[in-house]
Amino acid sequence: MANGMASPVTHGRKPARRLRVWPRSPAFWFLIPAIAALAIIGIYPLLLALWNSFHQYKLADLASGTPFVGVDNYVSTLTDPSFWQALGRTALFLCLTLPIEVALGLFAALMLHRTALRWMRTAARVSLVIPMATTYAVVGLIGRLIFNRQFGVANYLAGLIGIPPQDWLADPTLAFVSVMIMDIWQWTPFCALIMLAGLSMVPKEAEEAARLETPKWSMILWHLQRPYLLPGLTAILILRSADMLKMFDAVFTMTRGGPGAATEFISIYIQRVGFRLFDQGMASAQAIILLILTIVLSRLYIRFVYREAA
Repeated sequence: MANGMASPVTHGRKPARRLRVWPRSPAFWFLIPAIAALAIIGIYPLLLALWNSFHQYKLADLASGTPFVGVDNYVSTLTDPSFWQALGRTALFLCLTLPIEVALGLFAALMLHRTALRWMRTAARVSLVIPMATTYAVVGLIGRLIFNRQFGVANYLAGLIGIPPQDWLADPTLAFVSVMIMDIWQWTPFCALIMLAGLSMVPKEAEEAARLETPKWSMILWHLQRPYLLPGLTAILILRSADMLKMFDAVFTMTRGGPGAATEFISIYIQRVGFRLFDQGMASAQAIILLILTIVLSRLYIRFVYREAA
């Protein structure tokens, strides 16, 4: 071989071919529907909202056009007390509800992981899917029935322990708690299934050896099972936080944001600005700010969880 270089031995194997995705490749044409759907459903509305946020776009005054106003909509949003109050209610809802869902989901996952009855785990998985498969609007309607003052099951159960009937959806505090209860009912199964998947990745030999070493389940959870739970926990925190920040359907059908503004979360406030006050420019600026907050919160979750895993 020239220059003393030996040729690589292929042993009769052909070198791997790289998949080239470009207009003449068949793979490119198969990707076109997905790219088009992403552009129409995701990218175009985002760009339109960004454009609206820099313009004065009022549905009740379209005759005056949509003049460019720069960052005026963002400044008005950041100096609006009602916006911060709605964001504060949403943050309070997230900080109170998400830890409960994670704790109950972890407890259910540990119970299902430890049971030796295979049919019980299968039945539990199927039953856990039912609340998750229920649409948000239906969850809100179920909540209105459960917490109805006259014939709701909540007052019936409270009466069994001597608590007088409460007007759940007319009291600001009780309405907030009612929305929390319905969200916990719907999404605790999601947390349980994700964590159960993480627990199923733990090597059985290591888990059996750990149980022989110590009977304390807390030590096994922290030292052995925790690394396998962290990726799922990260997904739960990101997905549920993003979902709570844009939570609209269930709350709107259940309380309409009331009584007063007790359950007017940030998404309901943005809807009110955009479609009741007809100020699309201001609503778009608020939606962009909410998107930025969601991205920042997701990044903080990832950094915190992976720092704990290190």
